[in-house]
Amino acid sequence: MWTTTERRTTISLSPPSTPRLRLRPAASPGSARTALDGAWWPRSADPVAELPGLVLALQDHGPIDDHRPITHVLLRADDWDDRPRRLRIDGPTDTRVVRLSWFDSLPAGLLTAIHADGRRVDLLTVPVSTTRAEADAVMELASHPDNHLHTPGLLASLTAAPGRTDRTGIQDDSEDAWESEGGHLRGDLAAR
Repeated sequence: MWTTTERRTTISLSPPSTPRLRLRPAASPGSARTALDGAWWPRSADPVAELPGLVLALQDHGPIDDHRPITHVLLRADDWDDRPRRLRIDGPTDTRVVRLSWFDSLPAGLLTAIHADGRRVDLLTVPVSTTRAEADAVMELASHPDNHLHTPGLLASLTAAPGRTDRTGIQDDSEDAWESEGGHLRGDLAAR
């Protein structure tokens, strides 16, 4: 017979995927903490499909003698399609249940994974609809040891690019539309 906790635990029926994850290099002792520990680009907005692979990959990150399991993940509710409270993760050596907490107040794109010993990993979650080139660039920036931008600033850099396709699939050609209506870019004015 299942306990109440087991009945409320969501189980991923597919094996964990290999996450598209970029983490900053290990910090040297005494160095300042950066805004983020890296970035992750999920393939979908389904937490049950995406989170097991991420949790297992983060579990393997860190010193060999200090593998403490991730027990809790904090997520922004608007970034995901579903909101399970617990997720069973079947790893190669064990099975564990990770608690998931959903917040409206977290900055867009922020995911925080908390290890059993209290250590935390803060990641930028790159929107699913992002192009590969944009995702690679923002993941590189988020994982850079000198990065001091938080998730809103990094996400703004994605939406500021001309010709960007938004989450609905509509391409933003606002500069092209502006020029076709008589506007000119600064470079065009200098050429006149």
